[in-house]
Amino acid sequence: MLKTFIGPRLRRLRQEHKQTQSQMARALGISTSYVNLLEKNERSVSVPVLLKIFETYGVEWRDIAEDDDTATLADLRAALLDNLFDADRPDLPQLRAAQIHSPDLVASFLTLHRAYQAATDQLMSLATSGTDASDVLPSSPEAAVHNFFRRNHNHFAVLESVAAEFWGGKTVAPDDTYAALKALLRDRLGLHVRLVTTAEMPETLREYDEAAREVRLSEALDHPNRVFQLVHVAGLIEHAELLDTLLSQSRITDPHGLARCRVELTNYFAAAVLMPYAPFLSEALASRYDFTHLATRFGVSFEQACHRATTLQRAGAQGVPFFFVRIDKAGNVTKRFNATDFHLAEYGGACPRLDVHTSFRTPGQIVPQFVEMPDRSQFFVFSRTVDRPSLSGHATDVRLAVAMGCDVEHAAQIGYAESLRASKTRPVPIGINCRTCPRNDCDQRAHNAVVLSKPVDARRRGATRYAS
Repeated sequence: MLKTFIGPRLRRLRQEHKQTQSQMARALGISTSYVNLLEKNERSVSVPVLLKIFETYGVEWRDIAEDDDTATLADLRAALLDNLFDADRPDLPQLRAAQIHSPDLVASFLTLHRAYQAATDQLMSLATSGTDASDVLPSSPEAAVHNFFRRNHNHFAVLESVAAEFWGGKTVAPDDTYAALKALLRDRLGLHVRLVTTAEMPETLREYDEAAREVRLSEALDHPNRVFQLVHVAGLIEHAELLDTLLSQSRITDPHGLARCRVELTNYFAAAVLMPYAPFLSEALASRYDFTHLATRFGVSFEQACHRATTLQRAGAQGVPFFFVRIDKAGNVTKRFNATDFHLAEYGGACPRLDVHTSFRTPGQIVPQFVEMPDRSQFFVFSRTVDRPSLSGHATDVRLAVAMGCDVEHAAQIGYAESLRASKTRPVPIGINCRTCPRNDCDQRAHNAVVLSKPVDARRRGATRYAS
């Protein structure tokens, strides 16, 4: 039987109620020593005691025993891949023991390591830009949102539930969705939808004017994105209280991070409306995750279909756990979501050996690849370019590239992997990015690793100027 440890959460619950361990013990009808052992994770909690906690303090299972161990363990393993720890890296049993017996210490270590990564990356940028370093340490809003989604395994059951009720039991075909949405916004929310020219709204793709009760959509948006934006607006208005509740659970305090998170949660809702969980999962499995087909079937964009696949993590009805990363032509990571153990670059570029960069050479085509991380974990990754709306005929190419990846054990379920599996292609060794990658002999290295770099030997020239 699986043991349940609730130490840190029980301690926070006691502190919130301003109780001593003795007072909590009396309230629960147990000994003070048992409370002490529970808080130190030296004992697992029994079912009767857990039920008594629910009854006494009015909390739910999710509040006291939230299962984020998998994501935390993945983050811990990824952090310890840093070559700072090469000399004495803890093994998996030690990491699991740390999670059980010192969860607060683990959380503090991960917070410190993220701050170290953020500071290092930003300081490296500042060194060449001359920018004021006053805001080096704060984590970016995007990072805060990514961490919140990751703690929830990239799945929000409550948003799935309200999305399933959006049409009120009606079935709306993809080609009728736009007209149905305009009627819904008019009849249910008193909103009028107007399509405007890029000249009238030159820097904006969608605008909700609350005073005028109008939603303005730019003509630069294609059909799938017009539909998505209307569902987004509906969710933003109808489920404002639900979004507030989720934001209160996010651990985000920065106003920019909270605003960014509200947008991403509403995007999640919109995707769940347009790609209902069960039908989308069924079609994904039947098509072997053919995302071009899925985009056509549900009337969405390729990127939206890929993003939706990362959220199929409902207990008992899970899809393949994917990570999703989007980059621009310079290699900057512009969006990332993760339901895997793969550690995604937050700052700067992703590994140049990852073929998401190569996909810019073959626009619109799927580029499949097997990769291996420094810890020998292997993943299947496929990449493709996606087009972004252009607000001006004189704008530069705004094409981006997305990569989807999963643990290699799931590759048999994905059609894009067939050719590589048949040819028994060897995985390409990659890293998170050059700053943390320990592969000193990599011919694609852009700069030295930040810590524990080998000294340069002037008598020898390696594959790059960083290797000797």
